[in-house]
Amino acid sequence: MKTWAIAAGFCMVLTGTLAGGGAHAADMSCAGKNFVFFPGGAEGDSFASIVYAGAKLAADQTGCHVDYVWSDWDPQKMVQQLSEAIARKPTGISIMGHPGEEAYAPLIEQAEKDGIIITTSNVPLPNIEAKHKDNGFGYIGAQQHAAGYTLGEAAAKTCGLKSGDTAFVWGLLGQAGRGQRTQGVVDALKAAGVQVQYLEISDAVNKDATQGIPAFVSFTASHPEIKAAITDHGALTATLPAYMKAAGKKPGEICGAGFDMSAPIVQGVKDGYISVVLDQEPFLQGYLPILQLYLTSKFGFAGMDVDTSAALITKQNIDAVAALAQQGIR
Repeated sequence: MKTWAIAAGFCMVLTGTLAGGGAHAADMSCAGKNFVFFPGGAEGDSFASIVYAGAKLAADQTGCHVDYVWSDWDPQKMVQQLSEAIARKPTGISIMGHPGEEAYAPLIEQAEKDGIIITTSNVPLPNIEAKHKDNGFGYIGAQQHAAGYTLGEAAAKTCGLKSGDTAFVWGLLGQAGRGQRTQGVVDALKAAGVQVQYLEISDAVNKDATQGIPAFVSFTASHPEIKAAITDHGALTATLPAYMKAAGKKPGEICGAGFDMSAPIVQGVKDGYISVVLDQEPFLQGYLPILQLYLTSKFGFAGMDVDTSAALITKQNIDAVAALAQQGIR
């Protein structure tokens, strides 16, 4: 919340009237600047909609024109959409890093050559960021492996897992960069002596989490030893209660854990289907990249790097964020 308060206050100062006004007051207008923003998933997606809400607020506060591009969490689609966005010659583009550095590098080099500011959120592109940070390439989001490890440790503790117990991890190891968060979960569980049964999230389930119900039911039925299920995807975490119910599991029978915060996840925590989540604060992953593009295009500021994954949410502290989740802020 401290990061959000600072950012909001900073934006209010920048877009408001400077104290002492006068003839030398700086021009704070975003007039003539056009940005393209990638919220990541599909329109209405439980995670992407919060990212969008953050970007929308920043756009409203700065007065910047922003076009939004929805990608269904599909890395190949993100690459194609970035190519199309560059062809439109906007002032700046905020992407998500799921396709990885190898896939993105040629396009980002082209954008930089064309004078287009690029920044990223949700999944880092550290080598590209280091190369283009002076030109405004920043990162807003979790440090992937560290965030995964934090959740894995918290799940082992909160779920009461002991050495030799089995956990089901449903993740994205197959995606460059993005898969490091899943790897962090697996590494933490194995460090605790927990056996891991892993399933890759399919393209269909990545796009629509409800499509994962048959897979969850089948996987848990064929692995009756599973004591915890950890989903490395906000939409899948939001769907955990539906998965559990379809599999005939009562709250807590399989301990649920995952990433992110949304109204369905709040209800899942309160109902006992989800025991712990790591909130990577997707609102900031929308809000701060728009500020980045504004600040760089207007004043030449370098890229900022903000880790948004500090909050672990359980039944003990869910009430502190429940109302904000209902509003699409947390």
